[in-house]
Amino acid sequence: MMSEQVHTLWTRRGFLKASFAGMMLLGSRLLLPDSASSYSRPEGELRLYNVNTKERLTVKYRNRSGHYDQGALNDLNYFLRCPHSNQICEMDIQVIEDLNQIEKLVGKGHEIRIYSAYRSPSYNELLVRLGRGAAPKSLHTTGQAIDFSISGVRLSRVRRAAFKLKRGGVGYYRRQGFIHLDSGPIRYW
Repeated sequence: MMSEQVHTLWTRRGFLKASFAGMMLLGSRLLLPDSASSYSRPEGELRLYNVNTKERLTVKYRNRSGHYDQGALNDLNYFLRCPHSNQICEMDIQVIEDLNQIEKLVGKGHEIRIYSAYRSPSYNELLVRLGRGAAPKSLHTTGQAIDFSISGVRLSRVRRAAFKLKRGGVGYYRRQGFIHLDSGPIRYW
């Protein structure tokens, strides 16, 4: 009998308002993840040297409030192009952000030396055929990997900083003098 006397707390209008508010909150987090998490990331600025093209680039690709500068991202994509074919690929922003975070952890203000970033599929196939250590399904061919070192910073220290991120793949190539960083599954070698 008591249950028959309990009034419904939710009206249709109240339920719709609450649902709409919840969807707006969830939607804003999904659509604007950069703004929500930008305070935990360092400023998006890099000083780069490409060992293949002998080019230098200093670029501020993201501001402190988390907004990306599309022109700066285009400059980065061009700078990180395939050195063999000059093809340009839109680099995965996660690998750029990870590179930036590592540099801020170990060598703030130091120049990052790029050994390999985007590779066209045909260039990657050539490297595989020549036995140059390229993986047949390399993440370099999709703009998800960068091989780099940081001037003036021990490679082992760079590797430890990359491990701390606990994201993507981290390869340690001591003899060749670089760290491989990618935005694929978490793994280390």
